Amino acid sequence: MFEKVRSLIFKLDPELAHSLAIKALKTNLFIKQKISDDVLLKSDLFGKEIKSPIGIAAGFDKDAEVYNSLFNLGFSFVEVGTVTPLKQYGNKKPRVFRLEEDEALINRLGFNNSGCDSVSTRIKKNKPLGVLGVNIGPNWNSKDRVKDYLIGFNKFENLVDYVTINISSPNTENLRDFHDLNELENLLNKIFAEKKKLDSNIPIALKVSPDINFNQIKDMSKILIKYKVDALIVSNTTDQNRDKLINHQKFQKGGLSGKPLSDLSNNLINSFFKNLNGEIKIIGVGGVNSGETAFKKFLSGANFVQLYTGMVFRGPNIAIKISEELKKILKEKNIKRYSDIIGKL
Repeated sequence: MFEKVRSLIFKLDPELAHSLAIKALKTNLFIKQKISDDVLLKSDLFGKEIKSPIGIAAGFDKDAEVYNSLFNLGFSFVEVGTVTPLKQYGNKKPRVFRLEEDEALINRLGFNNSGCDSVSTRIKKNKPLGVLGVNIGPNWNSKDRVKDYLIGFNKFENLVDYVTINISSPNTENLRDFHDLNELENLLNKIFAEKKKLDSNIPIALKVSPDINFNQIKDMSKILIKYKVDALIVSNTTDQNRDKLINHQKFQKGGLSGKPLSDLSNNLINSFFKNLNGEIKIIGVGGVNSGETAFKKFLSGANFVQLYTGMVFRGPNIAIKISEELKKILKEKNIKRYSDIIGKL
């Protein structure tokens, strides 16, 4: 069905198309998908068994409106957000651009969301059907961004299965300053002190930029290991890497996601994998749109994968499609479990 209507959907403004998709998911227009119970893809994520290692990245369900519908589409884990302490509109429209020839998106949304109170209330009313994470960030005009992260952490640490600290969006000015080693250590020190104060067991993930200097990875990894961060999400969108794109909108300001990010993400994943020594799980993001691209993420060192742009181009059944394609690849290669190939480049 998606293949038949995709050309019509792609005539719409990308942000309008996304809003319509959210409304469709709210009304349960999509048939519930079921992942077959197969040991090939089973895994454990933050202490919970999942049937496949495929999740949906933050950015799709910003306001935690349709996470249960996404579980019903076959995603094993869903990350909502990015959520800021206060409601904010984000950047001016138009702010999402579809690069069809490149199977990519560029967005400069700017953390548009309804704020911590609204999102947390919604989660309280709708028990998650699977592993739910929330991605938190600061308001664009915050005078104390570390405090904003702490507000978000306090709001969600007893509501979800994990909290992601987002320091990587290119669309909030100077947010990526937290990749500076001193800034990163200060932030993690405050977050983990708050976790200890609350006597919380909530797993914490950190989402990083694909535009970091590879020379930083060794020292960043030492800090992540020091604070026992539970997972590293590699990576967010890139505000670089435009040279090989085809679409005329390739120089729009914002973060590029989708197929063009695949190799860059894989290289980063592999570099972090070699430096984290298996002490921190890696969630691979960037260009996941098939069983083959997921397979390459696992070979590079990812324990799990997330996607968003892939669903724009392949449709709402993408989680099931990837699961089936991945199982076929594993069986053809006589691999007993996908986890056996992690980091085996």
